[in-house]
Formats: sequence, structure tokens, C-alpha cells
Amino acid sequence: MQPTSAAFKQRSRQAIANPVLQKALQNIRPGFQQKRAKAVAQLPEFEALRDEARDLKNHVLAHLDVYLQRFEAKVQESGGQVHWARTAGEACDAVLGICQAAGATLVTKGKSMVAEEIGLNSRLEAAGLTVVETDLGEYIIQLRHEMPSHIIAPALHLTKTEIAAAFMQAHVDLPADRPLDEPRALTDEARLMLRQKFLGAQVGITGANLLIAETGSTVIVTNEGNGDLTQNLPGIHIVVTSIDKVVPTLEDASTILRLLARSATGQEFSAYTTVSTGPKRRGDMDGPDEFHVVLVDNGRSSILGGPTQDVLRCIRCGACMNHCPVYAAVGGHAYGWVVPGPIGAALDPGMIGLEEARHLPHASSFCGRCEEVCPMRIPLPKIMRYWREQTFTRKLDPASARYGIGAWAWLARRPRLYHWTTGLAARTLGLLGGRRRRFKWLPMAGGWTAHRDLPAPEGRTFLAQWRAEEKRRARAGAP
Repeated sequence: MQPTSAAFKQRSRQAIANPVLQKALQNIRPGFQQKRAKAVAQLPEFEALRDEARDLKNHVLAHLDVYLQRFEAKVQESGGQVHWARTAGEACDAVLGICQAAGATLVTKGKSMVAEEIGLNSRLEAAGLTVVETDLGEYIIQLRHEMPSHIIAPALHLTKTEIAAAFMQAHVDLPADRPLDEPRALTDEARLMLRQKFLGAQVGITGANLLIAETGSTVIVTNEGNGDLTQNLPGIHIVVTSIDKVVPTLEDASTILRLLARSATGQEFSAYTTVSTGPKRRGDMDGPDEFHVVLVDNGRSSILGGPTQDVLRCIRCGACMNHCPVYAAVGGHAYGWVVPGPIGAALDPGMIGLEEARHLPHASSFCGRCEEVCPMRIPLPKIMRYWREQTFTRKLDPASARYGIGAWAWLARRPRLYHWTTGLAARTLGLLGGRRRRFKWLPMAGGWTAHRDLPAPEGRTFLAQWRAEEKRRARAGAP
């Protein structure tokens, strides 16, 4: 997929000015935040599970080669085949080669962020294959020729009216006067259109939430059952996933699964949690005749062992973006790549390059909500801070920003001068604020005052107030 993250500022302004998008984004709080809070409150050991899952993934990342080789051996024992892909191009080549060898013309797909990342659909379609997304959200955005705007809710940015319009335009064989004003009607129509695709596909492609080294199994988590139909009905099942998804055992997988649904959708468990091990065996009622796993690196090994390695613990639950005020204001498309929100701001610079993604680490208020709710305890603000430092060091920021930060750093290293200067500035701005106590414009503050007034200081600086309180407490004999 071709990233457009360099245009983040422009796309953010467009998103904020889009009333339809803003209406759709209002569903985040009741749809995700409140449900997660309720689900977490009902599991007393949730925090202990977070610690266990963090330690588990750290162990796996420290021994990733061992577990991936063990996974490959077990897949082969069960009759499957593993394909190693260093790049997006190699991954697409592997999938296309399997499809062409089978003479496939129709491919169904379950939701896979890795497949989005490598641009799999466009590569297969360019070779003459018909590719149909079967996850409802992915199916909707495929009809609209858009990328996902959220990890677990790809069509989060759309309203019911926009979805109905897409169905009317695409499903021209159905009556033009059919009612599509209710979610159930939209779902039934999608089911009607997809059923024939499930039955006719020669190849089914899914992602994987987890890979189990102990058994060579892949795990997918869905709420629609489309993943089961995609991998069981066609003769060939291809799993496209990344190397960081492996865990040692089934028990380890259960630890992460207890965190995943609660963090993502507020469920105790997703409706369908499917474990697949190899192709159909003698006596099996259903299942594919061939089972392939395409393991995608695509830059992850370069992150391994580095200062941002913690991002590889991500289980793609979306909790960080569901609680991020920046994501809630601009949506996912503004980020310009497959993984948006705080995890995107931490991951994307290492995946698509800091030159392309340099704006994303700055798209944060550093409120800390993302780290607070992350089930894998990824220190997202710390990683974004690292990328900000790299942006400054590599002179990717505008010169005015670099000089401004440099001047501030010079002043901050001289505490007495810093306290005197900030105190003087606070008093001066307080006087200039007038009766309204606000500024409509200030030099070097245009990014703020272009959208809102800047409150004038109303007293001493924080440090001055802190010192005064310390002296007061000392006089009073307080500890």
C-alpha cells in the first residue's frame, strides 16, 4: 500500500471540516470506551493478565527465530506449507503463485491488516483475479474503493446513509426501491451478495490474530463467522500474517485472547474464535485441501531489538485509538496508512520511514490514555517521544520549529534565567490580556489562535506557586 502520511496536516484539516465524518466519529465513546470499561471492571485479574501478556510477548520477541522455526515445523507436520516473505512484494508473489497454480479466478478474503499493508488485493486484481472482502466493514469500503479507517471497524468513518448509497450503486441487480434505512436490511443484503461468493471461491485468504508454535495452528477472531466460511469452503486456505504474531503455546494464546475482545469491543470473547491446524484430514467433514501460511516481515525485523521494539507487542485491538482525542477528531484516514491512531504514530515511522510519517508522532496530546488502556502495556507516548527526537535530530522539522526548540532548550539549561524569563512573560501576558483575559492572536502562536483564543496567564508560574506552597507547608510544619 502506498502511504500518504506526509499529508497528515492537510488531511486532518479536511477531516475536522467534514460534518458527516464528525457525526460518524461521535459513535466511538458509547461504542467502544464504555463497553471496554464495563468488560474490564468485570474481570478482577485484568491488570495481572496485562502484565503476563507483556512479559510473554517480550520473551517471544527475544526468541522470535526459535518460535517461528518451531511453528514452521509443526505446520509442515500437519500437511501445510510456510512461505517466508521479507518484503510486501515477496508476500504478494507467494499468494499470487498459489492462486495461479490452482487456476483460481475467485478469491474470498477475511479481514487482514497485513494484507492491506502489502497491497494484496490490487496485486491479485491486476493479475486478473476477482477478490471479494467478506468482513462486512471491509466489504463496504471495498465497494467505495477506500482503505480501512480503524483496525477493528474498517467502516467506522461512514454513516448508515453513505453505506446504503454504496449498496445501491454496487448491487444493481436488486430492486431500486428496496428499503435500506435499517442496519438489519444492510446486513441481510450483504449476506445475500456474499453467500454466492463463499460457495464459488477457489481460494480463501485470512489473516491471523495469533500463531501457535506448539501446534502449528493459526487463530482468527471474528464476530461475523465470515472467517470460518472463507477458510473452510474453498479448496485452498492461505493465511497472510506477520512474524510478530507467534506465541509458544495454546495456553499463552488464551492469555492474550482474554485481553483482546475486552479491549477491542468490550466482549468477554468474540463470537467466533477459530483455531486452524493444517489442511483437511481423512475423515474430516470440511476444510481446505491445501493450507498455506505466508509469514510477512516487511520491516519488522529492523524494529526488533531497537528502541521501538515494544510496538511489536501490539495485538491490534484498537483500544488506543478508541480513547485518543486526536483520532476521535480526525479519524483514521488522515494518518495515511493501514495502522492509524497512537499505535500508528508509534509503529508507522519504523515501517514506512520517518520522512513519510514524521507528522504522526506529533499528533498526540500526550494525555497518556493510549498507554493506560493498552492491554499489552506498550509505552506509546515514550515511543512517540523517541520519534519526535529523531525528527528533530535528523532536521525533518521546519527550521522555525527546530530553532524554537533549540532556544527553549538553551534557556531550560539555565534555571535561574529560565525562572526569571518565564515569570516576566507570565506577568507581561497577564497585563496584555486585558479585561477578556484572552488573546485572539499572538506571535508564534498562530497554530493555536487560528482555531481558538489563547487564555492569558492569571498569576504566577507553576514553579513559583510550587515553591510558595512548599514554604507555606514548611512554616506550618506539614510533612
